[in-house]
Amino acid sequence: MAEKQLDDLFLDTLKDIYYAERQILKALPKMAKAATSPDLKAGFEQHHAETEGHVERLERVFEILGKPARGKTCDAILGILDEGKSIMDEFKGTQALDAGLAAAAQAVEHYEIARYGTLRAWAKQLGHTEAADLFGQTLAEEEATDKKLTQLATTVVNQKAA
Repeated sequence: MAEKQLDDLFLDTLKDIYYAERQILKALPKMAKAATSPDLKAGFEQHHAETEGHVERLERVFEILGKPARGKTCDAILGILDEGKSIMDEFKGTQALDAGLAAAAQAVEHYEIARYGTLRAWAKQLGHTEAADLFGQTLAEEEATDKKLTQLATTVVNQKAA
C-alpha cells in the first residue's frame, strides 16, 4: 500500500467538511424553528443561506482537484448536532432554550473554523492557491457568524435565560 501523503489527508478532510456542511444545512431550519428569539431565528436563517454558499465553494474545490464531490461521514459533526437536538428536546418551552441553541451553534462554528483553517493552510502548502482563497472566504464568514452568536448570546439570550 502506498504511503499516505498530505494531499490524501487534505482530500479526506475536504470530504469530512463537505459531509458536515450538508448535515448543518439540514439542522439549521430545525434550530431556526425551535428558537424563540427573533434575532436568533433570523441568524439561523441567514447562516442557512451562507452555508449553501459554503457547500458550493466546497464543490468548486473538488472541481479544482478533479475529484467528485463526495462526503465522508463526520462523526464529530454528528455528535455536535446530536447535542443540539438534545438541547432542543430537553429545554423546549424554557427560558434557557435560546441560550442552549446559541451555545450549540457556536460548537458547530468552532468545528468549522478549525476545519477551514486547517484546509486553507494545507491548500497553501500543496499549491492549491484558488482552493486556499475559497477556504479563506468561508473561514471569514464562519468567524463572523461566531462573533454574531457571541454578541447575541451576551446581549439577549443569556440574560433572558438567567
